Amino acid sequence: MIGPFAQGHWTALNGNGSFQGLIVGGQYVVSAPFTDFDGDTHPAGEAWTFLGSAFQPHDDGLSLFVSLDGRQEWHIRLQWQPEAQAEIIDNLGRYVQSAKGS
Repeated sequence: MIGPFAQGHWTALNGNGSFQGLIVGGQYVVSAPFTDFDGDTHPAGEAWTFLGSAFQPHDDGLSLFVSLDGRQEWHIRLQWQPEAQAEIIDNLGRYVQSAKGS
């Protein structure tokens, strides 16, 4: 996970709308721990505001832009490859759920 940066640092240039049920501005919580591309573990209970996403097809890179504190944003990098984080991306609803339901 890269950050924090001032809000708009990543999303102003790269942020897209919803991704696999994550809606921009929605509150989410990690329901099952996972490790991102950078080797950072996201533990169960980690809460986010989803700010957007971006996909880089040349390296199957998926970026999730989130805020942990409502003021700054972080960049969670994932790679959509079987040997990387494809299982997490393909089953994102098992790992990240709406905070309303928690």
